[in-house]
Amino acid sequence: MHVPDGFINAPVSVAAGVAAAAAVAVSLRGARRELDERTAPLAGLVAAFVFAVQMLNFPVAAGTSGHLLGGALAAILVGPCTGVLCVSVVLLMQGILFADGGLTALGVNITVMGVVTVVVAYALFRGLLKVLPGTRRSVTVAAFAGALLSVPASAAAFTLLYAVGGTTDVPVGKVLTAMVGVHVLIGLGEAAITAATVGAVIAVRPDLVHGARGLTAPLQLRVGGELVDAPAAAAPERAAAGSTKKVWAAGLVTALVLAGVVSSFASGSPDGLEKVAADQGIDAKADEYEHATAGSPLADYGIKDVENERLSVGLAGVIGVGATVAAGSGVFWVVRRRRTDEPTAASTASSTAV
Repeated sequence: MHVPDGFINAPVSVAAGVAAAAAVAVSLRGARRELDERTAPLAGLVAAFVFAVQMLNFPVAAGTSGHLLGGALAAILVGPCTGVLCVSVVLLMQGILFADGGLTALGVNITVMGVVTVVVAYALFRGLLKVLPGTRRSVTVAAFAGALLSVPASAAAFTLLYAVGGTTDVPVGKVLTAMVGVHVLIGLGEAAITAATVGAVIAVRPDLVHGARGLTAPLQLRVGGELVDAPAAAAPERAAAGSTKKVWAAGLVTALVLAGVVSSFASGSPDGLEKVAADQGIDAKADEYEHATAGSPLADYGIKDVENERLSVGLAGVIGVGATVAAGSGVFWVVRRRRTDEPTAASTASSTAV
């Protein structure tokens, strides 16, 4: 659902940019509370994983494909504020390196694909956990539902922006019906991917899933050949002692394989927004705008001058994963450092006052 330049006029694009900047600023502050010494290193990996899975377009209808938006997945794994930052990093990398999503529409894309998906998905996720049994399965079910609803909600948000600042004269009702209809189908794919990924991480390290905090099963010890629950105080020690290195390595390898190998087999059909735009005439003025990074050697997810298409796409995917994990890790390292430095600064100020 990457919105290109020319779909939304300049005033609305600027307003969306201001809203997106405000959301990112709030998220930077909120991420300091969400990230700790165990989860901070994984936030950059989550961004890279979202980037990789977004390359895997899957067919949803005749001549139409869809791909992960990632807001729900990121929010549940590392927290809603950190989730907004993860998706923002992905969109920035895609716009600059791969000419995917207009740069003048970056604020629109962050608002629609990042903020809306995170807010809707996480609100429904937390609401469901309040009424469902406190089990890991409930987390997976709630993740599925949150992800499913977040995609048509994002489509509706785009339609609202189009209603205010669309550059073509297409009836809003037709746009809303077409956008929400196809993105409900895409939402099913998003929900399946999100639930499968959250379930996989919960199975090995539930303590690393932000949305599953407080639901970690008690540690069991084998005594006399039988499993018995360990004292409650032992569980935090087990979680704290668990290394994130294996999880990080496994996640990075998975992202590289998805982007470097599996992406070559993705559907070549236009995604939901592209299809609706072509069918309804939303893209009538898009040809007047040339992407600012159209000349990038990685434009359109391929390596310029590499003739083998699969090799070209695979290499571009690997470079994208590397760039995203580096940029994301850098952002979250700074966020984590600022959280660590705040108590020190406060203590110094207090001592000075005394």
